[in-house]
Amino acid sequence: MIGIFHVFMWYFLLILYMGQIRGVFGTYEPITYKTGCALWGIIFIIAGGSIIRAVRHPTQGMITFALMMNIFCMIVAVIASILTTIELSSFNSVSYRNYGQAKLGREVSRVLLISYPLEFSIALTYSIFGCIGLSHHHNEDSLTAVTEEAESTF
Repeated sequence: MIGIFHVFMWYFLLILYMGQIRGVFGTYEPITYKTGCALWGIIFIIAGGSIIRAVRHPTQGMITFALMMNIFCMIVAVIASILTTIELSSFNSVSYRNYGQAKLGREVSRVLLISYPLEFSIALTYSIFGCIGLSHHHNEDSLTAVTEEAESTF
């Protein structure tokens, strides 16, 4: 859900910033807009899908893939938080015609900045449980091998 929210916010920012008028002081193009930071929500969507698939079909490969995607989500959330903080810490002068759009875009960035720690904590939680699932899955395989070995000796 957070990933879908981020993609919609990216689309909103795209429409918002593309509608700017080139003035004397220029347009407002923050670093998060140039890097497509809100579009990185696609990674959150893929990670969520991999978690759902790993729960429905708990193979070692699927659990490992979900764990890797969650770790990647945590890295992306930290990078996005840093970029958004850099964007919000500096504000260059823009044309008076674009000031409203720049102000609204910065408010959207503040909302996204609140959601990045949430995504980080969710990915961390699922990573911890993914590690537990991998160790539990590994223990089940070793127990199965021991029981099969015991049965074959009789």
